[in-house]
Amino acid sequence: MALFRSVLVTTCLAVAAVAAHADLLDDIMKAKKIRISTDFAIPPAGMMDSNMQPSGSDVETAKLLAQDWGLQIEWVPTTGATRIPNVNTGKADIIISTLSVTPERAKVIDFSKPYAVLQSVVGAPKSASIKDWADLKGKNVTVTRGTTQDTELSGMASDKGFKVVRYDDDATMVTAGATGQAEVVATSVALVNAISSKNPQKPWEPKFVIRNFDLAVGIKQGEPRLLAKLNEWVGANLKNGKLNAIYKKYYHADLPAAMTN
Repeated sequence: MALFRSVLVTTCLAVAAVAAHADLLDDIMKAKKIRISTDFAIPPAGMMDSNMQPSGSDVETAKLLAQDWGLQIEWVPTTGATRIPNVNTGKADIIISTLSVTPERAKVIDFSKPYAVLQSVVGAPKSASIKDWADLKGKNVTVTRGTTQDTELSGMASDKGFKVVRYDDDATMVTAGATGQAEVVATSVALVNAISSKNPQKPWEPKFVIRNFDLAVGIKQGEPRLLAKLNEWVGANLKNGKLNAIYKKYYHADLPAAMTN
């Protein structure tokens, strides 16, 4: 019996040792491949080019990471609502998809250091007289389901007197704005501009800023080695200017000085 207990204890310790050292970073490096959850319907962060290949600021950021780590990319196409479930269910290893850092999300996933920023705005046709929250009373405000705008506006809709209308992805929301189905949207500046590009005869514009958000790489909780490696990578590529160059290429502005210094 004593011998049995000794063997059992030894076996348990061996299993525990393997479990302690086997983690997602090990799996990624062993596979020489990283599965990245990215939305290809939110230009200029994610889109398909004329050759139907992924393009955009988040796509270039993901490619830079994979190149630096010596990995191939397996794209996991996503929408705003499925980004976090993708990593928490093991469908994807990381999220690089305009993922804003919020306290609510930090309860269910971990974030790297911010690699870019996102300005969240209320947008509407240029002809619309909207300057602040009071001007939204009685209106329908369209958001993409699962985004920070969805969360934030849903919490204030009753108090401010407007109704939140949800679409499942950014591309549908942009089309709704361009075709007049949406009268007001809450989204990023880039997507307000995309509405104007889709229907130049009825241009839209940002009316006022909701909030400025840091954008970070998202991973499931409990992966400290992967998180540390991501933080090291972000820090190095902010310092060497590569992440700023990607941001400036697509947004025609530099990242905030506080991020790059």
